[in-house]
Amino acid sequence: MSGRNLGWLFGVVMAGVFGLAISQSAPSAARDNDYEMARLVVDVLQEVRQRYVRELKPEEQRQFVEAMINGGLERLDPHSNYINPQDFKQFSRVSKGTFGGVGISLGVDMQKGGRLTVLSPIVGTPAYAAGILAGDIITKINGKVTENLGISEAIDLIQGDPGSEVTLTVMHEGEKKPVDYTLKRDIIRVQSVIGDTRKPDGTPEFMLNNPDKIAYLRIATFSETTVGELRTALAAIQAAGARGLVIDVRYNPGGLLAAAVEICDLFLDDGVIVSTRGRNQQDLVYSAHREGTMFLPAKEFPIAILVNRYSASASEILAAALQDHGRAVIIGERSYGKGSVQNVIPMESQSSALKLTTASYWRPSGKNIHRFPDSKETDEWGVKPNPEMEVKLEDKERVDYQRWRGDRDVVREVGKPHTPLLPDFKDRVLEKALQTLRAAMPANPPQ
Repeated sequence: MSGRNLGWLFGVVMAGVFGLAISQSAPSAARDNDYEMARLVVDVLQEVRQRYVRELKPEEQRQFVEAMINGGLERLDPHSNYINPQDFKQFSRVSKGTFGGVGISLGVDMQKGGRLTVLSPIVGTPAYAAGILAGDIITKINGKVTENLGISEAIDLIQGDPGSEVTLTVMHEGEKKPVDYTLKRDIIRVQSVIGDTRKPDGTPEFMLNNPDKIAYLRIATFSETTVGELRTALAAIQAAGARGLVIDVRYNPGGLLAAAVEICDLFLDDGVIVSTRGRNQQDLVYSAHREGTMFLPAKEFPIAILVNRYSASASEILAAALQDHGRAVIIGERSYGKGSVQNVIPMESQSSALKLTTASYWRPSGKNIHRFPDSKETDEWGVKPNPEMEVKLEDKERVDYQRWRGDRDVVREVGKPHTPLLPDFKDRVLEKALQTLRAAMPANPPQ
């Protein structure tokens, strides 16, 4: 980093510090302290540039600054962090639930030498229409060899403006020669509401194969499209005559607070859903409304929510709200315990962002979900399963579940035989939910 750039950085930092201090009428001592801290940052950068054992490349200097920022934020809490420009692109795509691409889920298959592999095509996308299949190896992207190419770099190469083209060189399983597919990018909608299996056309199957007419849906994340997807799924299971519902939020890391509130409102007709409390903002209370509530009366349509130790944030809001109102029974493991709200603050002309904890959220019972280390509140954290509804898993069973569930989610070639992965595996958490719902169903279903 040149001296000129360091001076520019120092000027930006000081302008931000003094602008904030002046706008808040901070005391002179506080302004002086801000100045000293900003000067320390710039001094460290200057010394590293001039004295480090070797000269740092421009990208390394950038990484150094980002590491300084994130190191400081990590001391505040584990959920605040700086999102650099490259990661911010993907963060924005996930939050919106849509992006320009061809419609494939990518992974690295170590059994195939760590090659870039299609985990599954997404139904109704250019890749699906072209015939790209689960298990295909992508050997080149626009002529660039993918060997030793990272997932994030591959995604950046494949995604782009809708209407533009990208050429994928693909090796189908069992074939000896790769095939080139030139695909026109389209708006891709990431599916966040998933069924237990898939129908022959690749769309989700939400009705479980049992005579009890119990439906199952899994919410993978809470994005801008989740509520619409869920409404469509609920209308389908209602039309199919469902008498009970399993909502699976295991491994759901959360997402948008607004999406969680709207989803809770679909199942609750009154009362508080969640409230937020912050240092520099007014407390907010989100309440349910009877209009638009589905599956009433509640006693005739029982609901079970499946959680585990990786269910966090928005998924905990959903589970806590329905549990506190007695609308659903919670089954599985105690959830993660993330009861804090992060604001995404644009930085660098909106090319990057600061994700900063600004508030905490509280469940209808008045308890905070957040897990505070060495705090008197540690016994309240997370969402606990209802009495006698805890299902403990060993590590191997947890790994087997993820492999089994992932295999059921894959979109496959119609008519092609498939041997199920782990055919004898039993999802004990789901089995417990089905047993519980059967016992809660009315003996005589409404006509």
